[in-house]
Formats: sequence, structure tokens, C-alpha cells
Amino acid sequence: MPGPSVPPFSSRSKSRARPNQNRAPRALLLPQRGGCLGKSSVTRSNHSYVDAHGVRIHYYVWEAPEPKGMLQLTHGLGDHALRYERFAQKLVAAGYTVYADDHRGHGATGMEQYDDDTSKLGRLGNGGLRAATNDVRHLSAIIHAEHPDSPLVLLGHSWGSLMVQTVINKFSVDYDAVVLTGTAYRSLRHMNAGHLNAKHKHLGTTGFEWLSRDEAVAEEFVKDPLTFYADARKLFGIIDGLRLLGRPARNLERNIPLLIMIGSEDSLGGEASVSKLASTYVSRSGLTDVEAVVYRQARHEIFNETNRDEVIKDLVAWLDAHLVKEPQEEP
Repeated sequence: MPGPSVPPFSSRSKSRARPNQNRAPRALLLPQRGGCLGKSSVTRSNHSYVDAHGVRIHYYVWEAPEPKGMLQLTHGLGDHALRYERFAQKLVAAGYTVYADDHRGHGATGMEQYDDDTSKLGRLGNGGLRAATNDVRHLSAIIHAEHPDSPLVLLGHSWGSLMVQTVINKFSVDYDAVVLTGTAYRSLRHMNAGHLNAKHKHLGTTGFEWLSRDEAVAEEFVKDPLTFYADARKLFGIIDGLRLLGRPARNLERNIPLLIMIGSEDSLGGEASVSKLASTYVSRSGLTDVEAVVYRQARHEIFNETNRDEVIKDLVAWLDAHLVKEPQEEP
């Protein structure tokens, strides 16, 4: 049988649609920073644990007073959790508690791991990619232990989204919803193996124009001592590089709702890659609630884009629709 069809892209700046629940499910691909910029209004707490390989993993919590749910954020390569400060503040204001860790070789984790030597950031260390992926699950376990009655959403950006894809292949039952941003179908054919700034280099001189149309984002990225351009092939080597590749598993254990959000000018995967990813989650994994949104002209970091408020508003609306239960009327 032929696989599920994907509607053509809209020419508008953004479009949205959902599967008709009375028809066979299909994946929908729809066109369209809260980062470190801006001041905090919610107190952030800092925490850590030591993983199975002896690496101290630092993580952060932005606590909502009466949370609708928990959101675990998994950052990208060359990135770190505190770049999402503004994003976390917006989510807390919308009623969601946010957890985010600095992965091995990144942020405070990497600095402690390598005795404050920034030249070594990006190296995952003993255990490699498998250990980094297990650390994602470890933080999920912490969240479940601290908030056993709250729904948990796993959000992965860029490299983080590739690890999230790996996690839910085996452990979808641990999550109530999943969000992938700046993501791609995990194959050499559908991911850019070259320099991610190549098609944007004429737009500036920082080398990070591919991140966002907001020039301040690239400038802040360059100034931040904890961010760096990362070549996954050099950092990970052949074995872990191959472990990044894969596809959605057959018949996921839990039929979780999935939201995919990218910019049309994202250098990592692009629209065709995300179209295949969304369709495969329906046809192969058996998911019935898959939605993809493409933001026109936006680049890789949609939460740091010029239309960041729109993106976050869309995310919150989706979270509310999938996690917030309507009050039951009394008989």
C-alpha cells in the first residue's frame, strides 16, 4: 500500500491543519528566540547529579506556581541550556515548569568535565553519545519522581531533537507529548552534512547567520564563551556519528501526540526532510496525532527568531490543547 500523503506547502507565512479524526491518520506539514537575551522574572534553580560514568550533569528548573505540566528541554550541539532563559520564562508565564540540562561537553557540565577548558567543549567524554542520550532519560526520571502526577513533554532542539527521536523509539511510554524543533529525518540523505552556514554566509560575517534572522542572536552566540560551532563528525567520530542516524521505530509503545516545528530556511534538514519524518511517524510508528509547522523565512533557532513570540504562542496553544483537561461538569 502507498504511504500516507502529505499536502503541498502553503504559500502563506504560516498555515495549520489537523488530521480529520474520522479518516485514516496522516502527517501534516504546515508552513512557518526566546533565548538568552532579556532579563529573568522567574527565579531559576540550579541542580546536578552524577551520571553512570561519573560525569556531573548540571540542570536547571524554572518552576511555575501551579503548573499545567512539565516540559523537558533538550538543547543542541554547541549550545547550552541557559540560552533558553527567555523561552523558559515564557513557558512558565503560560503555566509550564521547565527543566533543562547542560549535556555532556556543554555548558556548566562541560566546564566541570574539562576543568574550565573551553577548547574541549563539545567532547562527550566516556560513554559518548549513548551516555548523553541516557542522561536525557535520567532527567526525565527525576522529573517523574518530583512531579508524579504531572504530564511530561519532551522537547528536543537540533542535536537534542535527534537524541529525543532515539529516546522515544524505545521509551515513548514515559512521555505524554513530544516536540521536535530544528530537526530532521536521521539519514545522510535527509540531513545536511556540510557547513550549516553555507547558504547564509553572504548575510553577515559571524559565521552563525544560519541560526536566526535576528542579527543579535549571532552576535550573542559569538560572544558567549560556552557556545561554539560544532562539527559532529569530528567531535563524535565514526561510531557515535553513525549512532545519530536512524528512523522512527515501528509501532511505538505509546501513541503520543507529536509536534514538529522548523523554519523554512533551516540548514539542518529542511521541509522535505521534515515531511518524510512526519509521514514516517504515522505510517511506521503508528502515531495518529502528528502535526508539523514550517515558519516561512525562519532559520534554525525558531525560539530565537524575529517571530519568536508567534512561535512560542503556537507551542503553548498546542500544549494546552493536548495536556490541559477540560473541567468536568457536575451532574
